[in-house]
Amino acid sequence: MAGKLTGKIALVTGGNSGIGLATAQRFVKEGAYVFITGRRQNELDAAVKKIGENVTAVQSDVSNLADIDRLYTTIKQEKGHLDILFANAGGGELAPLGSITEEHFDKTFNTNVKGLLFTVQKALPLMPEGSSIVLNASTTSIQGTPAFSVYSATKAAVRSFARNWTLDLKERKIRVNAISPGVVPTPGYNLLGLSEEQVQGFVASQVDTIPLGRVGTPDEIAKVVVFLASDDSSFVNGIELFVDGGMAQV
Repeated sequence: MAGKLTGKIALVTGGNSGIGLATAQRFVKEGAYVFITGRRQNELDAAVKKIGENVTAVQSDVSNLADIDRLYTTIKQEKGHLDILFANAGGGELAPLGSITEEHFDKTFNTNVKGLLFTVQKALPLMPEGSSIVLNASTTSIQGTPAFSVYSATKAAVRSFARNWTLDLKERKIRVNAISPGVVPTPGYNLLGLSEEQVQGFVASQVDTIPLGRVGTPDEIAKVVVFLASDDSSFVNGIELFVDGGMAQV
């Protein structure tokens, strides 16, 4: 039986772990050929092994425009075009107002805003009419979080990109949508500057704020990305779809 993405060529940035890896796995399961990126080659190698088939890994840092150019040169040479782009790569660290450094600001915006913008812009020559772009935002785009203002600002920018690019690309019938995951423990949580114990404490403290009474899983986010990438969402455009167990909705 054909999958929802049979014959499609997809790219997942930050596809070496967490939500990105789960989405790449789902894409392949639904019949797509997937390119994944990440900064660490050993994690990319492990991801390729886990995905198993129909995948190519390209070591790439989205904040480096030369890396993005090299990525799209590879996709063009190997497959010729790109039907689906999941701009997922991103991250952040905790820094309360009063302790924010220029380095912290630049690192977060360079990856989450500049990197995402040029990941999308440089993909456009490869994307045919009717393609789908999905941006990974966050519930922090509408909710305040202590010591997370810089990251939250980048995700508000991502949501704004989806609205504006929907209009910029309307003549090409390329859909642009954003997903905003809630609390979904991934390896990225360990990059926040917290110990494992602190991460577990944070996750546990959030459960009471989630109407479903639990945190999410990367695969639950991946299923929603598949929906937005596929023809199942052919009349869905410019939205921010919260995948948060109701956390930001009540």
